[in-house]
Amino acid sequence: MTGQAMVRTDEVLLAPPHVEASAHAPISFGSFRLDRAQRLLLQDGEPVRIGSRALDLLIALIDRAGDIVSRHELLELVWRNVVVDEAGVRVHMASLRRALGDGRDGARYIVNIAGRGYSFVAPIAPNEPDPQPPPPAASLAPRSTGRVPPPPRSLIGREAVITSLSELLLARRFISIVGPGGIGKTTVAAAIVQRLQSAFDDTNVIFVDFGAMTEGHLVPGAVIAAVGCAIGGADPVTELVTFLADKRVLIIFDSCEHLVDPTSLLAGELFQRAPGVHLLVTSRESLRVDGETVHLLSPLAYPADKFPTAPEALATPAVQLFMDRAAYSGFHGELTDSDAPVVGEICRRTDGIALAIELAASRVGTYGIRGVANLLAGNAKLRLAGRRTVVPRHQTLEAMLDWSFELLAELEQRVLSRLSVFVGLFSIEAACSVAGSAGDDGKATMVSIASLVDKSMVWVQPVGEVVFYRLADVTRAYAMTKLQEVEELEPISRRHARYFASLLKGIALEHGAYADMRPYAPHINNVRKALEWSFSDPESHAVAVELAADAVPLFLNLWLLSEGRHWSRFALSASDEIKELPRREARLPEASAHSAQNTQDDAQEFSDAIEPGTNLLEADDGEMTRFRLLAGLNSFLTTLGDFEGGLATAKRCGIIADRIGALSDRVIAEWMLAASYHTGGDQAAAMTHCERGFALEAEIGHPEIRLFGYDHHLRAELALSRILWLRGSPARACRLVLETMEGAALSSLHGDYSMAAANGVAVLLWSGNTRDSGTHIDRLIAHVETHPFKLNAAAALALKGEWLVMVGEPLAGIAALQEALKMLNREQFQMVVPGAARALADGLAQSGQYREAQTMIDEVTSSAERMGQKFWLPDLYRTKGEINLKAPSPDVEAAEQAFLVSIKLAGEQGAIGWELKAAIPLARLLIGRQRAADALALLAPIYEAHSERTGTTDLADAKSILESL
Repeated sequence: MTGQAMVRTDEVLLAPPHVEASAHAPISFGSFRLDRAQRLLLQDGEPVRIGSRALDLLIALIDRAGDIVSRHELLELVWRNVVVDEAGVRVHMASLRRALGDGRDGARYIVNIAGRGYSFVAPIAPNEPDPQPPPPAASLAPRSTGRVPPPPRSLIGREAVITSLSELLLARRFISIVGPGGIGKTTVAAAIVQRLQSAFDDTNVIFVDFGAMTEGHLVPGAVIAAVGCAIGGADPVTELVTFLADKRVLIIFDSCEHLVDPTSLLAGELFQRAPGVHLLVTSRESLRVDGETVHLLSPLAYPADKFPTAPEALATPAVQLFMDRAAYSGFHGELTDSDAPVVGEICRRTDGIALAIELAASRVGTYGIRGVANLLAGNAKLRLAGRRTVVPRHQTLEAMLDWSFELLAELEQRVLSRLSVFVGLFSIEAACSVAGSAGDDGKATMVSIASLVDKSMVWVQPVGEVVFYRLADVTRAYAMTKLQEVEELEPISRRHARYFASLLKGIALEHGAYADMRPYAPHINNVRKALEWSFSDPESHAVAVELAADAVPLFLNLWLLSEGRHWSRFALSASDEIKELPRREARLPEASAHSAQNTQDDAQEFSDAIEPGTNLLEADDGEMTRFRLLAGLNSFLTTLGDFEGGLATAKRCGIIADRIGALSDRVIAEWMLAASYHTGGDQAAAMTHCERGFALEAEIGHPEIRLFGYDHHLRAELALSRILWLRGSPARACRLVLETMEGAALSSLHGDYSMAAANGVAVLLWSGNTRDSGTHIDRLIAHVETHPFKLNAAAALALKGEWLVMVGEPLAGIAALQEALKMLNREQFQMVVPGAARALADGLAQSGQYREAQTMIDEVTSSAERMGQKFWLPDLYRTKGEINLKAPSPDVEAAEQAFLVSIKLAGEQGAIGWELKAAIPLARLLIGRQRAADALALLAPIYEAHSERTGTTDLADAKSILESL
């Protein structure tokens, strides 16, 4: 606190008024009267028995009323030239307090400030003749002598708050508007006053601005002056309350944060004892007294999307305020779509604080929107000057924050400065570890943080059931300058980096390879900051490499693939030899491999990243590493369309999982084998391994298993739905895939839905379900636009093209499929290329482009045979047969042969769903050639082999054909 007249105790903050009187004039305090000349203390007119030294102590303290007088000073004043220890001071002080009855019935005269001394805190007044009785109450109606600030030109984003608080103030009588500096508390209060003037009459509205006041003992006098009543007794608070007891009046206490204790005492008395008084308080912390209703004034909302359009940005009050103030600065343009994200970012960087937005907008006329954005990139925002007509503390953000910072205790200042090292959200554990002092068990830091929250310097932000904290961007920038001034930036940054290295190491050691990292997503910005600092400090490279290794699961789980690869590469280059890395650090090549797999920038890069990891460690310690990396290799090869290589790798994983013996690893191995047999063209084996994986999973309680960024249970359900469809249970398959996609859409991990839809929609398309497939395709396209995944974006476009062909829009479908194939080939997503090319051939045939269609289907069939992609061959041969029939000169023999090959290959795979798709056009062909018996003999067994007879258009068509026969 600044100013010697401030005395803080554990219970109260009071400062008595200094009296202008002769040194020997009698004075009064409470029920006591002190006559120095006669060395006489009276209580209610009766002499008080008090020792000479105790009386000397009382006189010395009264002469320095409001100041803290040290024990050493008291010894000099009371016992000059006499040897007395400090214990003697305490004995006489106790005697004095007993004589005064200090502490009884709430009376308080002398307080002890631990480690500093004593202070006399009761209001005192010179003895004067009894004042004249006040005139009648009717002639002493309150006057609006306080200057109510004019309401702003326009109230942007606060209309609902003003209406709500106006009604609440009338109902509850005592409202405190609390929030950080510059957020608009006084503006809202002024608007409420304007709204309620008719309810109180202009003469019964009193505005008291405490902003320029530094002496706590002046608080009652300031209110008395604003009210305009004559009070001359020894207890101004009681007289003020008595004066207002029968009056209806609205009193505004503005800017109370530096005088919280005296204003809270006065407000509490007014609320309890003057039922007609309505109190509206603005402060950076609440008064915390009975009857107070606290409203935490929120920042102005700004665009949630980082790339809003102009209309979307202007729908938020922060952008509206920015553009309104920009217009007054001389900017006359309209907000464009190209500038909307820039303005949104400016409002985000100012955290929606009205004053900060106004100060930034005031420079748009000079620098333009993008020029202001560049100014805010540094700390220039702290020194942007605002209107000269406002109070000095609101003319710059730096002045506003100086005002708040100087009100903090020394420990609070130190903690706030150290908290500036955090980026975004931080936990209380992280704050205590990084911002605490040596030897502190965290309690003092926690108390300081709680106080900073109360004073609106630290913001609380719950995430789910966990409470996190953060600094507003302007507060963080200011606090960082304070940290630099005391030369603590380097050691606190080192402490910050080591805390997060320790945190992630503990997670890795406790939870192992399959840790669910989603609860730790709020730490991502601080993990980045810790990595950046650690790699920039040569002495911290060992910490940096270990931190990067343990951060890999976080980046992968959040699908921050490029970042994962970046830090993995950095860490690998900083390591002398990969072979010497601990087991956890084998995640580095895994991260590099996984990001390469999903971005498909360079297939060779994936192999280069995988190979060192697979040979990293020997014996048992290396099995888990090898298993994880081979699992990634399986996924990568499958993506490349190397189904045979993927199956071989899955078998290797199965062998390693059996050696490891952990059920979770065996579950993954079984599901990996199921997916690999599925794409490899053995649906019976795929079903066996899929069911075996689910059975093992049930034994360990359905844990969430994530590996290489995927939820493996989710992948297994998708594989099962596809296998079920192919093996003759299409209705069950469709139910399962719809449930799986809906569940994935609720996942907090963006990659889950894109993976689910990219792989699951095919089941709906195979079934002829254009309604649900269309819904999920559109949702998938929107999803990959918001969360860019190159592979799934290409797959989404391919699915859209196939859907358009199915619903009779072949030209639009062709355009989409041609673009999708370019993307798929560029990203090397060969796994789905045959399906997209088949749909394109079908679309070309439907639009009359028969030669192009035949060329396309011949090329893709040859490619699939060459690459060993058995899975796609039945559907490719079926489409080849249908194209032969659609040509201007149908080749019936070639069509029949293609259908027979399709049925044969599907039968070898155990895929009766594929068999039925080819059998239907072949049956129709046979019937047309007067071979109905052959058609019946072909179609009936395949139809009967289906365990479900509903769920696809193929089954409906087959049933219709069989009934006609």
